[in-house]
Order: sequence, then C-alpha cells, then structure tokens
Amino acid sequence: MENVNLIDTFSEFKELKNIDRPTMMSVLEDVFRSMLAKKYGSADNFDIIVNIDKGDFEIWRNRVVVEDKDLTDPVIQIPLSQAKKIDEDYEVGEEVSDEVKFLDFGRRAILSLRQNLTARILDLEKNNIYIKYKDRIGEIVAGEVYQVWKREILVLDDDGNELILPKTEQIPSDHFRKGDSIRAVVIKVEMRNNTPFIILSRTSPVFLERLFELEVPEIFDGLITIKKIVRVPGERAKVAVESYDERIDPVGACVGMKGSRIHGIVRELRNENIDVINYTSNNQLFIQRALSPAKITSIKLIEETKRAEIYLKPNEVSLAIGKGGLNIKLASQLTGYEIDVYREPDGEDEEDVNLEEFGDEIEDWIIEELKAIGCDTARSVLNLSISDLVKRTDLEEETVKEVVNILKAEFE
Repeated sequence: MENVNLIDTFSEFKELKNIDRPTMMSVLEDVFRSMLAKKYGSADNFDIIVNIDKGDFEIWRNRVVVEDKDLTDPVIQIPLSQAKKIDEDYEVGEEVSDEVKFLDFGRRAILSLRQNLTARILDLEKNNIYIKYKDRIGEIVAGEVYQVWKREILVLDDDGNELILPKTEQIPSDHFRKGDSIRAVVIKVEMRNNTPFIILSRTSPVFLERLFELEVPEIFDGLITIKKIVRVPGERAKVAVESYDERIDPVGACVGMKGSRIHGIVRELRNENIDVINYTSNNQLFIQRALSPAKITSIKLIEETKRAEIYLKPNEVSLAIGKGGLNIKLASQLTGYEIDVYREPDGEDEEDVNLEEFGDEIEDWIIEELKAIGCDTARSVLNLSISDLVKRTDLEEETVKEVVNILKAEFE
C-alpha cells in the first residue's frame, strides 16, 4: 500500500508539472538510494526497478555467498546457511539477489522519503521554470491577471506559472482586474531563495518592438528592420525603421492600409501616439524627420558636442516641441543629438527683442526656462497665454505674469 501511495504522489507531480520520464526515473532512484545509504551505509549493491506506468517499484539487494564463519559485512555478504533457505543450489562465491520490502523500513523512513521526494520534485520544477523563461527573455507572453496589488500584479501563464508585472513596468493608464487577459514582455528572470521570479514589462521599448513584429510580417521576415525605439509609455513613441528592399515602403508597411496594422499596437499601448520614421544615415534629414510634424527651415549641426540648432517659423515651434516637450525630447533620444529650437525671424518679428536683452530685469534662470520651451524672444513669449507658459515651464503663475508685464512694457 505504501508503494502505491508513494508512486501516486510522484504521478501527481508528473501530471501537473510535465516532468519528462528520464528525469522522473532519475529523481526517484536518487531518493531511494539516499534512503538505502542511510540505512545500510552504502547503496552500491542495490538494484532499484521503477515502473512508472504501473505505479510500482522493487528494490533488490545483491550479496555474495560466504561461509558462515567468514561473514564480515552483512550488507554485501550473505552466509551460506541463509542463502540455502532462499535456494538449496546456492554455493559459496555466487551472488544472491533478494527483494527488500519497503514496509521493513518503518513508517518514519517512508514518511521522510515521501517528503524528500516532494521537495526534490518541487526544486526540479522551479529550476525547469527558471530555465524555460531564461530562454524567453525579450519574448511576449500572454497570461491572466490572478491578483492585483498596490506595487505589482500577479499573472498566471497557460501552465499556471506565476509571473510578476511591477507597477513601474505598467503603462500609467493600465488598469487590470482579476481575470483580465494581459500581454507583456519578459525582461528579467532571477532566482530568489531558490524560487524563480519572472519579471514582465509593458513599458520597455522591447515590448513595442515585439508588437511590431507580430503585426507587421515584413519586420518578422527581416525585410524591414527596426533601427531604434524611444518612448514615454502611454504618451508617445518614435520608431525608426529601414527597408532592405527598395520596393517596400517601411513606414507604409508598418502603418498599414488606413492604419490597420498600427491601430492594434496603439490600442494595446493605451492609445500611445506612435510616430514611424524612415531611418537614414543623413543626420540632418533624420533629425528633420524625427521632429515631424514640424517643418524645419534650417539645421546647423555641431558634431563636437552632438548638438543641433533648429530654425523654424514661429508657428512651427510649438509643433516641434510638442505637448509637454515630448516631441523634441524623443527626437533627441532617437537621433542622439541635443536639439535647440530657434525661431526664424520674419516680417512680423522684425521689431522683436531677444530675451537676453532683459537680463537686468529678468533673472537668468527664468530666461533659460523660457528658452527651453522655444521662447527666445519677447514676442514668442507674448504669443503664448499665461496658462500655457505655466504648464510648459516650472515657473509660478505670479512669476510668469511679472515677466509678461515687463515684455509688454517694452513694446508699449
């Protein structure tokens, strides 16, 4: 009966955890040998036969027949008188195999063996999960939300393995409930206290890259390459793509007919605004494309400091900078150049005055704040409302009003 219970315990794990047959046999044999070595001092002369399919096993002890008076080690030797009780034909020097009954080990030993077996299989399963996901770093996995906590979400994959999606790796507008389906990319796999921790991410650029591979066959097949991705999760992303086939328009292929391909990606990323840009090794042209939809008048590159001075018409400045400065920030990250925006003077702005001229009335750090959002002249500041200036800069409303009054006075 104990045999059946023990094998049943093992079979449960085999069924649930999908451990392969050779590994099962090896684990079971190792556990038995450890028990035999503890009881007899050595397990070298024992044969263990496991029949997983039938759910039983046998342990056979092999001993050499010796004269009764020559018996020195009862573990590996058997006296002739005892051997003849098994079979009258045994003679000195022959090998005798007799079955060791599992029940003879006692209840405590059997319980200990079962616990040892359970622990070994659990360790094996943990190691299998670790190895499985270690090879899947950078892949998208799908799962079901099992538990939502303040700092992280517990996700179960199709095999019931536990995956972790930290709050820091969630898109700010993500809101999941228990039972929701979820997709994310594996970014880290590590062992903590002998337990595998699989960390997922929805904010990583790799997640966006894998989504493009799923939605755009030309990327999956290698006809189009993603050169670089930069993103502010949930807000905006820029993706530089290049085609190795002149017949394929990389941007058009990624966007799809009427946006059919990119729409699924945008929906997955909670309406993140995605700009797909045609990559080029011409830095000036690349910067120009990266700042789209703004139209640039001229560009001056300073290679030593990796800076780019961009000149635009006044009505294009806000487009280049973008909401919250996101467009210019991502363009800088994508191209590798620090981008400075300047207004191209036109007929209306001939009577304009550079902010530096107000250095005796406005503090330098305030001027720098205004220049950082593309306002380098008095009129460029006055063209924006006070609420816009407060929103785009780190200046207090009272400070902004004071600056506006100083600038208005100049033209009055």
